[in-house]
Amino acid sequence: MSEIEELQRRITAAMDQVAFGLERLGPVSVGPDEATLSLLEEERTANAQLQERVRSLREKSQADVAAVREQLDAGEARMSRLDVELQRVRRANAQLSDACAALREANTEGVGDPHLINKAMLAELEALRAARAADVAEASVILASLQPLVDAATDTPETEEDA
Repeated sequence: MSEIEELQRRITAAMDQVAFGLERLGPVSVGPDEATLSLLEEERTANAQLQERVRSLREKSQADVAAVREQLDAGEARMSRLDVELQRVRRANAQLSDACAALREANTEGVGDPHLINKAMLAELEALRAARAADVAEASVILASLQPLVDAATDTPETEEDA
């Protein structure tokens, strides 16, 4: 038992020394110090700035995607119109070929049919109109394709002057 009493006495003495040391240290602050708080606030500010930047980049990206989609839809519409006009040219040329063949046949028989001549002229006029419309549609597609290149070329000197 004396051994237990000796250990108890030693533990009590150690605890008294710890209490005395704590009293000498003074009051302990419970919260973080000012330097830690300022660093935390700086990190919060940086985090908020990064979140704002990500949000603005996301909005810009969505706007760019919408603009590209719009350009794609417009390009598809122009290509569709060009396709319609080219089909019209093919039909008009087929009619013109048929009318010319009928005229050649009438001329070989020695019969100059005014109806065939009128039909051939109408087919030729339709072929010319269809070719013109196809040319306009094709030019529209070409101009639409070149416009971004022209815009980029006019934007380039401004950015070079800024540098």
